[in-house]
Amino acid sequence: MKVVIAAAGTAGHINPGLAIAKKIQEEEKDSKIVFIGTTRGLENDLVPRAGYELKTIDAYGLSKKISIENIKKMIKTLKGFGEAKKILKQIKPDIVIGTGGYICGATISAAHSLKIPTLLHESNAFPGKAVKMLARKTDTILVSFEDAIGRIKNAKRIVYTGTPVKIKKQDYTIEQKTNIIKNMGLKEDKPIALVFGGSQGARRINNAIIEIIKKQSNKNYQIIWATGPKQYDIIKEELENNNISIHHIKNMKLLPYIYNMEEIMNVVDVIVARSGAMTITEISKVGKPSILIPLPNVSHNHQLYNAKVLQNVEAADIILDNELDGEKLNTNIEKIILDKNRCKTMGENALKVSTDDVENKIYTQIVETINGKKS
Repeated sequence: MKVVIAAAGTAGHINPGLAIAKKIQEEEKDSKIVFIGTTRGLENDLVPRAGYELKTIDAYGLSKKISIENIKKMIKTLKGFGEAKKILKQIKPDIVIGTGGYICGATISAAHSLKIPTLLHESNAFPGKAVKMLARKTDTILVSFEDAIGRIKNAKRIVYTGTPVKIKKQDYTIEQKTNIIKNMGLKEDKPIALVFGGSQGARRINNAIIEIIKKQSNKNYQIIWATGPKQYDIIKEELENNNISIHHIKNMKLLPYIYNMEEIMNVVDVIVARSGAMTITEISKVGKPSILIPLPNVSHNHQLYNAKVLQNVEAADIILDNELDGEKLNTNIEKIILDKNRCKTMGENALKVSTDDVENKIYTQIVETINGKKS
């Protein structure tokens, strides 16, 4: 099988593409997989690091506003369509797969014009512009959440598969769990909240945690806090200016980034985070209660719709970004983390949103899309 995967920009678009590529290679050892991206996004690091070839084209997200800048981007994106078409003619793939973002516009359109089977995967509960725009041209659209199905019009075929993620639920023994917690420098007899804002951190969430630290509000629970690498030194300096050493904060483990996220998510009691599609999927996979702070000012406010997937099954509380402060966050954490029955129920509700056997479902749809186009 020869496959082209269009994935660009953020890890939320690229990682599902990489997971799909890995599954194809597991099923078909002699498969050839090439990624198409831009020269600007994380794909330039993540794709080669995973061992795949990356070809780049010009492609941009377009605004409805009429401006010189937008016209320039439109011209470059039209050029990108030609570049994508040229690449596809050279590779002659059996299928072209898009995992969201502006790169899909040029690549899926080029594949459609060449009558190559196409498949799109949408991770968000509220589908992005690219998926809506390409619905008529795409042979199969896969969605991460059932809520997304009714929000995509004029699609030929929509299938609910879920999103592939590395993090899974782990049933650790008491000894294993204790060792993971102790390695974090925390105590196993006090509940733990995990706080993070994505790979780059979230300043608003970080400010709320700083407020909790200054007031020593978390006397009844512990926090594992990933600040994000770019914000770690800024926060360290701010705390030191208040005579607080990051290495000696009571009930707290402060890190720039968490590399053993699967372990940590499985042993904590509550998760506080933004509500990107991957985060929602991971939280549902491990079955944990959560407090979600959707990132504002994103396309169609899609993080709020993602958060509502868990809120609607009573697995998460939502705090809007402009309403977040240390006092409100601390109150919400304590309402959940100090109530064992509520913690348990919310965690069980989160598991209801989780989808099993995701990679196999996606691979099946890839094969059916190829065969359906041939027949």
